[in-house]
This record gives sequence, structure tokens and C-alpha cells, in this order.
Amino acid sequence: MRHGPQVLVFPAYLNNAFLNLLELAPRANGFRVTGAHTFDDLVREARTLGEGDVLHLHWTTPIVQQAQSEADARRRLARIERLLGDVRGRGTRLVWTLHNRLPHELTFHDLEVRLYRLIAAHADAVHIMAPHTPEAVSDVVTLDPRTIRQIPHPSYEGVYDTSVTRGDARASFDIAGDDTAVLFLGQIRPYKGVDALATAAAAADARRENDVVLMLAGAVKEMPRAEFAASLPRDLRTATHLGFVDDADIARWFRAADVACFPYRSILNSGSVHLAATFHVPVILPGDPLLRRQFGDQPWVAFFDPADPEASIADLLADPALFEGLGPDDFEAFLAPIAPWEVSREYSALLTELSGRAA
Repeated sequence: MRHGPQVLVFPAYLNNAFLNLLELAPRANGFRVTGAHTFDDLVREARTLGEGDVLHLHWTTPIVQQAQSEADARRRLARIERLLGDVRGRGTRLVWTLHNRLPHELTFHDLEVRLYRLIAAHADAVHIMAPHTPEAVSDVVTLDPRTIRQIPHPSYEGVYDTSVTRGDARASFDIAGDDTAVLFLGQIRPYKGVDALATAAAAADARRENDVVLMLAGAVKEMPRAEFAASLPRDLRTATHLGFVDDADIARWFRAADVACFPYRSILNSGSVHLAATFHVPVILPGDPLLRRQFGDQPWVAFFDPADPEASIADLLADPALFEGLGPDDFEAFLAPIAPWEVSREYSALLTELSGRAA
């Protein structure tokens, strides 16, 4: 027996905290949230959608970029075009959360651009998290203002264990109280600029009286793990876990850190920023004009020069007064409006609007 409209989420990553938080209120409000994991799953599961249901697309990489060849990618694009036309013809509404300007690893660039434009043309609602998203993607796709719905990225309040103390966390890494612990947590991929961060941390360490400790946690992608580990500066103290970090261990890394640095070469949205803020860890971000517009008034955010990341990050990390005087209230002013339940309620209201409109 059906208890409410179905929301088919694609791709549905079971351990993705963002998706789990977003879906809290809709599940409580009677929506039947289901998931499709692969492109073939999506094609199959979309057949179950009808009037009043919602198809919610998130990351697009599995559609075209995971094709086996360009011919296969073109077939997939044609197939998704038919699928979107079919489901909307049955009264199903389409939501697209625009996470990235484009996927970070692009094999079929032009086909991905066509896919973005196809989805935007069919979407009843384009969910953006960063206010500058339409401007940031304007060279790829033009978003219809009537479809744009801004719902912020939630904080991670209540998701991760926070019982570990700063002292215990630092002791577990052998980090002294006066060391400066610089954290990067997330998948280590070329576009994230971790190589520049390592060089910058070593340069800052040479200029500071206390030690800089570089903390790296996350799986290494697109290069052998051993090769990446060997590339780290030999005279820099490091604490590394070059693999998946269990949810139960996330808090230990952030509690031990003095600052988190995300030296991305390309960024639109980053849950890592919200995760750091949740643990009251200040962050260093690329000084992209759009990011400055979004986070420039936050005292816990500093910006490096993307044109010279190594020198710029080194200057920031070498400054003993960086983030001096920060307190909990500086973070809470940012976190309070994006509490997970409040953000999820906004999303549930959007689903209610769309499913009601279809009915």
C-alpha cells in the first residue's frame, strides 16, 4: 500500500551524510524515498514513477562519464532524454541538485554539457546551495530563474560523535599543544590541490617557531597511494590515513586540528567547509570572487590567492595571529540557520509543493 508520493533519488549513496540529512523531514512527512545507484538502476526504477512522484537527480557522473566509450555515452544521453520525457509525461516532477559546475573528472566534456542543458530544460526545480551558482555555471548552462530553489547545505550537527576531547584527539596523533595542526580531510584528487598544500605547509613550518603538522585523511584517487605518499615533503611532520575514514573517526581528526585547508583548484559546493564549521575548525579556501562573496564575512574563513597557492597558503599558515580570538559564537552565527532539520524541512516543503502541483 502506498503511504505517500515516491521520491526516487539518483545516485543514492547509502553512506552519504548529505543525502541522509536532506531526507530526514520528507521521510517523516510520509514521502517514500527510494534510491537508484547505477545508470541501469535509474532506467529501471524510473518506470515505477507516476503522477505526484518526484525524480531527484544529484551528481551526474554516472550517466555519461561512466560510459564505456563515446558511442556508449551518446546512447546513454539519448536514453536519459527519453526517460526524462517519459516520466514527466506521466506527471512525475524533476528536481536537480546542482552540486558541481561540471564533474571533476571529464572524459566526454561536450556530452556532459549537453546533459546539463537537457536536465535543466526538463527540471521543475533546480536546487542550488551556493547563491552564486547560476553565475558560476553560466558558461555551461543557463538556469531558468523560475525553477531555481535555494536551499543551503546543512551543517553536520548531531551526525558525528563529538565526545572526544581536543587533548585526547591530539595525543592520539602525537601532536603537542603548541603545534599547528593543518587538516585536509576528503578524497585526495588532483583538482583538490593537496600537493600545493603540502609544499605550503613545509614552507610555513620553516618560518614558524613551533612545528606545523600536516594531517591528511582520505582515499587517494587517480594516482598510486605509495606515489602520493612519497611526494610529501620529507622534512614536514605528517599524520596520514590514506584511505576511507570511518564516520566514527571523523571527530578525532577535526578535534585535533587547528585549521582545515581546502586548496581546491575548482569548487562550487563543499560539504567539507560545513563539516569543519560544525567542529568549530577555521578554514582556508581559494580566494575565488564568488567564494569571497559567499564566505567573506565569516571570521573563521581565510582566503589564499589561487594564482599562487603555495606561497599564499604558506603566508597564511606562517602567521601566528591567523584566526586569533575566534570563539564558538563566530561559528554558531553561521551554523544556526543551517541546522540539518531546518534545511530538511525546506526540502520537504519543496517536495510537497511539486507533488501537490502534479496532483
